[in-house]
Amino acid sequence: MTGLPNSQNLIESGFEELRIEPTHGQIESLVVLSQLLFRWSKRINLTGHRTEQDIVKRLVLDAVALAVHIPDVPSLADIGSGAGFPGFPIAILRPGTEVFLVESRERRHHFQREAARVLALENATAMLGRAEEFDEPTCAAAIAQAVAPREAISLLLHWVRPGGLLLFPGSESSEDLPTDAEVVVQDVVEYRVPCGGPLRKLRIASKRIDGRAAEE
Repeated sequence: MTGLPNSQNLIESGFEELRIEPTHGQIESLVVLSQLLFRWSKRINLTGHRTEQDIVKRLVLDAVALAVHIPDVPSLADIGSGAGFPGFPIAILRPGTEVFLVESRERRHHFQREAARVLALENATAMLGRAEEFDEPTCAAAIAQAVAPREAISLLLHWVRPGGLLLFPGSESSEDLPTDAEVVVQDVVEYRVPCGGPLRKLRIASKRIDGRAAEE
């Protein structure tokens, strides 16, 4: 539509608002990811966002804002990653983090494989299946964006090693983490998605080590 900012302008504005400086290649990859998802969504239902601008604002920039607040880890599992969010933007912005995109629906998995190929993301691996059915790998962190914390805890615990991080992003009003003998709550971070996006909360917990809280 005439007058609407294009994907690159939106993404650049989002980075400026977040006060972080990506490389040109990272911006380009996020633009390509947005365009690829938009094209695929015309043929199969991958997301409820129907315009490229909405994909950028509601998926890409949401994941970028989240990535700013995630601790630096060598490996991360994105459980129930759908079309690859927040996993793909995290992999793009953090090339030193190995990201596993875990998705049980074949169409979304096929999109993930194609996106990883097009973007040449060597640190992103698309995995087809239910999260609880995998025996490996054991990651330094795991995240569940589309699952309520009460339901997600057991899934994330399955994917992280002792001392590993469990990440629960959600809306400002999302529920607190329930009490769990294997989990230690570390922090709650509040942030806003750029370009007019909503307030978010990231709840960070860790998996206990031999019954003790993970050391900082």
